[in-house]
Amino acid sequence: MTSLDRKTRGRTAHGRLQALDVYLVHRERELLARDEGAWARAAFVDLGFGEHPWTTLDSAEAFRALNPRLPVVGVELEAARVESAQAHADALTDFRQGGFDLPLRPGESVRLLRAMNLLRGYRPEEVPGIHRQLGQALLDGGLLIEGSTDTPGAVLVAHLLRRVPEGLSREALLFHTDFSRGFAPVLFRDWMPRDFRRRVKPGEPIHAFFSDWTAAWQEARAAGHEAPPEAFRHSVLGLASRVEGVTTEPWLLDRGYLLWNPPGGIFQ
Repeated sequence: MTSLDRKTRGRTAHGRLQALDVYLVHRERELLARDEGAWARAAFVDLGFGEHPWTTLDSAEAFRALNPRLPVVGVELEAARVESAQAHADALTDFRQGGFDLPLRPGESVRLLRAMNLLRGYRPEEVPGIHRQLGQALLDGGLLIEGSTDTPGAVLVAHLLRRVPEGLSREALLFHTDFSRGFAPVLFRDWMPRDFRRRVKPGEPIHAFFSDWTAAWQEARAAGHEAPPEAFRHSVLGLASRVEGVTTEPWLLDRGYLLWNPPGGIFQ
């Protein structure tokens, strides 16, 4: 069992994970709103909330628009950060010290677990075990989100891992950009989840994915779609003709999201 033993910089700010919140409210409404049986006490857990709990509180506000009684637990390794966050605690919002072995209380369960910007200091080979460890806390059907963003939250890539009866399914990769840094597929390479960052190289499936996306982007620009939002939209449509599992839902494309959910899930 791996321990969360590496201090993060904790550079968090309001809105850094807003794009992820917006995605979840749109695509995971049922997960956030469920209240039957064990789901009534099933929490959203934000692991590694940082120096200040702003992203935890942002998410609590967004998700409670769907589920006003949603329990929210922010977890941090550093006691001083947890103590400071207590000023924002209330009957439904708690802050606790802990790590990958989540500090849950008897009777508590988890529907959604977020671990963003947390694993960049770990070895790639440690990541699958950390995912499995975290996934043990989820109810069947629950979701683990793990990945990275840049500091303002303009670029994001995350694993979406679903708890299923057999264990944890590597369901999808989610990409997002707000176009403030322009757009080209290479924009995402530095923000890939830890287990993929050094695998974008010839011979690796993720390299083939980016090669296909880059080709589709070049074709889109050659066809006159040069503005970043239009280049993104048409590149994703072109990618979907090359790669299985690329979602072309207009709502996602209009907002800078690429959801890749290939048959059989995301490779290790």
